[in-house]
Amino acid sequence: MPPTTASGPAATSADPIRAGRVPPARTVRHARGVSEQQHGVVFPAGPDGRRSTGAVGRTVVADALAPVDPTGARAAERETNWRTGYLAHVRRTTEAVVGSRTGALAVAEAGLASVHRQMRVVVDGAEVELAHLRSAAPSGSLTTETVTGEGEPERELTLPFRGRRLRGAELSAQLEDWVARGVVEPSCADAVAAVAAHPEWLALPGRTVAVLGAGAEMGPLTALLRWGATVAAVDLPRPPLWERVLDTARRGAGTLLLPTRDDVRGADLIGDVPAVADWLGGLDGVPVLGNYVYADGATNVRVSTAVDALTLRLQGQRPDLALAFLATPTDVFVVPEEAVAASQAAYAGRGQVAKLLGRPLRTVTAGRLLQRAYPKDATGPGIADSLVPQQGPNYALAKRLQRWRATTARAAGTTVSMNVAPPTRTRSVVKNRALAAAYAGAHRFGVEVFEPATSNVLMAALLVHDLHTGGGPAHEEPWQDEAHAAAHGGLWRGPYAPRSALGLAAVLGVGAARG
Repeated sequence: MPPTTASGPAATSADPIRAGRVPPARTVRHARGVSEQQHGVVFPAGPDGRRSTGAVGRTVVADALAPVDPTGARAAERETNWRTGYLAHVRRTTEAVVGSRTGALAVAEAGLASVHRQMRVVVDGAEVELAHLRSAAPSGSLTTETVTGEGEPERELTLPFRGRRLRGAELSAQLEDWVARGVVEPSCADAVAAVAAHPEWLALPGRTVAVLGAGAEMGPLTALLRWGATVAAVDLPRPPLWERVLDTARRGAGTLLLPTRDDVRGADLIGDVPAVADWLGGLDGVPVLGNYVYADGATNVRVSTAVDALTLRLQGQRPDLALAFLATPTDVFVVPEEAVAASQAAYAGRGQVAKLLGRPLRTVTAGRLLQRAYPKDATGPGIADSLVPQQGPNYALAKRLQRWRATTARAAGTTVSMNVAPPTRTRSVVKNRALAAAYAGAHRFGVEVFEPATSNVLMAALLVHDLHTGGGPAHEEPWQDEAHAAAHGGLWRGPYAPRSALGLAAVLGVGAARG
């Protein structure tokens, strides 16, 4: 992919700080009045010193829509309450490009360009353009610590599920059950079955998978090391985190590579993009850059932006670089006609009690509860809107940034693995009481919520499949790439629009969530 796709021309060798063309970094005052010195990748500071995440998000969405939907772009620009109003505008970035590959690419490219144009990086106390990271010298070099697992590599795909490990016929039966109940797309089951039939794929011979966010609950690190793969792990320099990772590596059968500096393990992606990129670029094996980073609030956008800057720099060093992402199920997707038809059938076939309660509930809530997932007479591809307002606009922007990068990279010929992961009871979800309660009651509305151990292996198996099949089959439109092999947990094929059932699910699940 040309390096100018998302961030304009590469930074020149002249130092803009010494040339006096950039403002110094400031101690900024946030909305709650807390002063904090920022570092690394940051939101731009306004004239009053505030770093408005809402202003950036609003502008990114408007810029993304501008090439294909000028009316939608103006509506986003005029949104006065981005914190709650972002839902419709983010949906529009998906809705506006159905049926247009050119439009989808234009939205992705414009959205990425807007992020790179707006976000800043603090270098030597001054704020400079994000493009500076493309050519900046690292603050110091990282060395490699190698840990070799003591176990035997697994020679068979097994899936942890409800206290058991499914293999062979049991694994096949579970995949068939998920397909029958609309929990995963048929192509997801097919991909996992292909990996089960080719256990020699599991160790990913000849590749080095960089797991950014090595401590993340949804990352593939544990599964890959059990299978005997080579993994380069990147996460913050936090000793307890690295003790867990090292213990995982020793018990596994693969090779763990980790960055160190001055005997300290780890690296801060937000503040150390050049050093991490150069370290990864110098490792042996065909590189795979896996983006599994997560942080709360605005930091999620900062670290996702840092990873995108790292991606562009690393692509310049390693043209053979493959990319890997996990798409969140709580987003807006175009889904195939078969998913729409299954949802319509589920709505028509709902139980008598649901039918009796549905109408009065919709009436007293002005239609907000238990809405159809898709219009009654919908045909062709549909829009599955599973955005969750509790997760907020920063989460939506961070995940959209990853989807846009996957779209543009795939179009440029890069091998990309990006699969929709199922709703999962991760710590980041269950610490939000409303989400924890909704997940506890979700099964009453046809949604299956997975345990992290199951999700991890399932998604790692899909990664292995994609890397052995050139990123999976080629499709006409980007939305088809995103929908392929999706493990959405039933959100796409259930009878109700997810947000319209979320409140009831939370009420019904509050007791279980407390337990």
